[in-house]
Parts: sequence; C-alpha cells; structure tokens
Amino acid sequence: MNEQVIIHDSIASISKAQWNSLAENAGPFLQFEFLHALETSKCCGEESGWRPFHVTVEHDGHIVMAIPGYLKTHSYGEYVFDHAWANAYHQHGIDYYPKWISAVPFTPVTGKRLLIKEGLTCSPALLAQIADTLSAQCQSRYKEHISSLHWLFVSDSENNLLTKEHHYLTRHSVQFQWHNYGYTHFDDFLNALTSRKRKSISKTRKKLTENGIQFSHYSGSDITPERLAFFVKCYQSTYLKRSGHLGYLNTAFFETLVSTMSERLLIVTAIEHGNPVASALFFHDESGLYGRYWGALKDIDSLHFACCYFEGIAFAINNKLTHFNPGTQGEHKILRGFEPIYCQSKHQLFEPAFHDAVANFLQQENEHIAHYFNQAQNALPFNQEFVPTLKTKSVIHPNDDT
Repeated sequence: MNEQVIIHDSIASISKAQWNSLAENAGPFLQFEFLHALETSKCCGEESGWRPFHVTVEHDGHIVMAIPGYLKTHSYGEYVFDHAWANAYHQHGIDYYPKWISAVPFTPVTGKRLLIKEGLTCSPALLAQIADTLSAQCQSRYKEHISSLHWLFVSDSENNLLTKEHHYLTRHSVQFQWHNYGYTHFDDFLNALTSRKRKSISKTRKKLTENGIQFSHYSGSDITPERLAFFVKCYQSTYLKRSGHLGYLNTAFFETLVSTMSERLLIVTAIEHGNPVASALFFHDESGLYGRYWGALKDIDSLHFACCYFEGIAFAINNKLTHFNPGTQGEHKILRGFEPIYCQSKHQLFEPAFHDAVANFLQQENEHIAHYFNQAQNALPFNQEFVPTLKTKSVIHPNDDT
C-alpha cells in the first residue's frame, strides 16, 4: 500500500482517538494524555530541549502507525547515557545535536515505540522512508541536520525489527523488576525470601509501624487537589535537596495527569502520627505497576524502601499485577526481591567513523553489562525452595551482533 509519512511538532496535531487506538495495550506512558500533558505543561518543548517531532504513517487518511519522537539539543532525561559520544563529536568539530530519539521523556520504561495497527507490519523500506523524512523535515523546518537516530527502551519485537536494519547498533542496560509469582498476600512474597532477608524486611516494616508511620493509597477521584499538592511538594523539595534544582516535571504536568488519567495513577502517602511526611506517585495498567516519583519532607530511616517498594509490591499483589517496575538503577533493589532484566536501545549515527567507533565501544561495554547482570542475578535473596520461574526468560545475551 502507499503510505504517507508525516512529522508533527505537537501531539495535539494528531487525532487523540486514532493515537490511543494504536496505543491501547502500550501502557500508561504511551497514551495520548500522558504525552499531551508533557507538552501542554511545557515540560517538553523548545525551551526544555525536548522538541516534539512525532511520526505518523497514514493510509487513505487514517493513521496506521504512530511513533513518539523528539529532537534533542542535550541528552538529559533519557537514561541512556551518550554524553561521551556527544563530547567526541564536539572534540572533532561536528554537531551531535540535534539528534532524534523515539522515547517517553523522563521515563526509562521498556515499551512499544512503533504503535502499529493490528495486522500490519513495519518493513525495512518503511523504516528507511521514516528516517529520510525525519532528516528532510528537520532540515526544512529548522535548517539543522540530524546527527543520529535513537530508539530508547524498545520492546523485544521492535529490537528484532530494528536489528534487521544493519545500520542500527544495540545497547543494553540493566534494570530491576519485581515479578508476581502468583502471590495472594505480602507474606507469600516474604516466604519466598531467605530467612535473613524475610526477617530484615519484616523488622523494617514493624519499626515504622511502631514509630507511628502508616501508609494511605489514593487512586482516581481519591486524588484530591490537596493530596496531589502534598505529593508535588515532596517531589520538588527532595529533587532540590539532591540536585540543587527542581525536577523536570512541574505542577501543571501532574495536575493535568490527574484531570485526564487519574484512573491509572496511584499516590502512596506516608503519615506519621497523623501528619503526612512523604509521598510517591505510581502508574499502573492491566498488568503492571510503575514507580516513578518520590519525595519526603523528613528523613526517616527506611521510609523510602517502605513507601516506594514494599507498598508497591503490596498493591501489585492485591491487584494481581504481574510485574512492578520501580524505576531505573539501584542495586539496593536486588535484596528486596527485584530481579535484573535487560533493557535495549537502538542507535544509528550518520557519521560512519563515529558509528564504527561506537560499535566497538558497545562490544566492550556489553561484556561488562553481562557480567553485572550475572552478579545481580546471583545476589537475589530467594530461598532454596523457591526458584523464580522468570529468571532465565528475562535474559538477553548482550554479546549479540551490533
């Protein structure tokens, strides 16, 4: 069929109904409402260095494929760290920015990047047409050349598709994810752990309770303006304390989410003797929970673990969710039952010499990633009677051809 590739500088120029029909099973972060909130709140835009550059493929006036995309003038908020690549370009007098990425801003969660109408596929020829259109439109609209294309945190199916395009390099990283092995309550999960770790977690939770800490969960209409405002206060104050500046996301973004997709949100608030002291925001869909943002107004030992991890696990068990992604990085998650998983990104640099240099770098990096993955897996705290059934299924060997 004859497809037309169209580039959009705002998701508002795309049909919400058609986008969401393609993203129906793509999780909360690929929904029109989430991406639109990023743009209307100006968290993504010209000033933030996240210039929307979304792609749709149309046939007979209907969108049959959609791709979230951005022109980037920096590498912040991506969680696939290529600052060294940018520095190498700069040292040789070549512009690395703008680059184009397909990703969900500030959200390192594996998911679909190619939203395709059921029954259709994306051919290598169409991928090449999309790349050519991206380059041509960037030059036409902004008089700039795109240095490279990056697909971040892609699903396995998209990794396989892009691997067929030999111009793409594969980069791996490791995250930690909790899996629900048919638990019916939190104690089932604890019983799967070694005696030492089970006692440690139980002791932590008991100590918080004895010190007057309780947790409240709010979803949907229970997320009142006051409860959201407290979460934002915690999030921004903690971000400011750690980094010296406010977080990427502002009040307008969170308020928009509550007004448009509150049924996919969960706020957990820690309350000490009747006074709220900390709060965390999660997202969830039919199968997964995703922990994203957290903050506290008071330093309390182990409160972060309890609020962001243990309460999330309890929610996932109670709602029969299959997995819980608590966010990127953090070896401390391993001893709390979060298993290592591989994440994949695909990269194409248009300067041949740099593309080859990055390919060599990734071959070496992947060896270290594989070693790290194995170390993390060997450190899991499950007891000898319990063997995680997903343990080997999550393995993707990072020495694949790049």
